[in-house]
Amino acid sequence: MTDKPRSTAWQTALTVLQEAQPPFIPEGAQAVTAVIEYPPGDPGAPPHRHPGPAFGFVLEGEMVLEIEGEPERVVRAGEAFWEPGGDAIHYQDGNNRDDVPLRFTVTMFGAPGQPMFTLVDEEELAQRKDRRAARAS
Repeated sequence: MTDKPRSTAWQTALTVLQEAQPPFIPEGAQAVTAVIEYPPGDPGAPPHRHPGPAFGFVLEGEMVLEIEGEPERVVRAGEAFWEPGGDAIHYQDGNNRDDVPLRFTVTMFGAPGQPMFTLVDEEELAQRKDRRAARAS
């Protein structure tokens, strides 16, 4: 056994990116971590929802993020985001830039056997239009 000195890098290696009070996560929930990649200018997924909270981090590019009841905002590379999931509609997750790709990672929580991603139809979007925050023109 060699007497190599132990590293102390772990003492300063942690950087907190976000803290959140997510909704209750039921016992037995499963987590899925994925990387999403959109080409330059891509609008991303259509309006959808997740069964539980989702936590993400933009690896490259800029994402336009819009969750029901919140104004749209830009999340840039190196920034974290989260959404409550459940009944809240996720309106946008598209690429804010037309000159670079967007890559982000997201960890979603949900009950076993339920899809982690469900599209919202036009009828429901119309019924809930009053819950969408005002948008910049």
